[in-house]
Amino acid sequence: MHNCGLVLEGGGMKGLYTAGVLEYFLEKGIFFNYVIGVSAGACMGASYLSRQKGRNKKVNIGLVKDPRYLSWRNFILKRELFGMDFLFDKVPNHIVPFDFSALDNSQEDFLVGTMDCQTGEALYYNKKSHGKDILKIIRASSSLPLIAQPVEYNGKVLLDGGLADPLPVKKAYEDGSRKNVVIMTKAVNDCSRPRRTSAFMRLLYRKYPAVADSLEKRVITYNEALAFIEAEQEKDNVYVIRPSVDLPVSSFERNQKRLLRLYELGYQDAHTHSRRLSLWLEKGMA
Repeated sequence: MHNCGLVLEGGGMKGLYTAGVLEYFLEKGIFFNYVIGVSAGACMGASYLSRQKGRNKKVNIGLVKDPRYLSWRNFILKRELFGMDFLFDKVPNHIVPFDFSALDNSQEDFLVGTMDCQTGEALYYNKKSHGKDILKIIRASSSLPLIAQPVEYNGKVLLDGGLADPLPVKKAYEDGSRKNVVIMTKAVNDCSRPRRTSAFMRLLYRKYPAVADSLEKRVITYNEALAFIEAEQEKDNVYVIRPSVDLPVSSFERNQKRLLRLYELGYQDAHTHSRRLSLWLEKGMA
């Protein structure tokens, strides 16, 4: 196991790229003592850390055509595009069982980033302190405003971790992980300009005004993370793996062929990076 951090970006169905990279890592026995992820990154990271080869592919490509996974029917019935009960109860407990014991017994720190709806601040939960509840926390980290309901946990109301800290490399650094591998789901840096949150969103989350504020600040937070990553790359403290090809896959993609291609791209990119990554990791241990 490498004394190095692994940072996993979110991105909805774009997370199939991360799943492909992690599948390669899993096959080659490449593990890191500190892993942190948000949203889809946390989802894919969980099956990697439970050492379940092929599980991410089976769940997120094999089941994506099931309307319980992702559909407008879900939105009409429950005001959520992704079927959260299906994904975080039926699938891991019955359809494609998740090995909670293996995750719990794994040696790595595994942190999942969420957002506190009251404050708009990022909250991180380590699996070592929360056991089987980590799945509920991952659900919270994957709950996007407007298309999913907030999750209540330990007296907090939580939403998508990508709102407060979309690329949690600074958190990894603060926790003592001075060298980090970052898996990103976008082919190019997207330094967008901040946009004002709509009046509708502010009305919808009037109980939690910090949610609307976080939506406005998300772009700023993301750009700051990109700048931090670039600065750390110059110091040779960060190694980035990102899509080598900009494939037309949306965050809500249901086309299995497109998703499979993205997954395979992640696997192939990891293979392409393997020699360079190995040398970088060895240099960090020197």
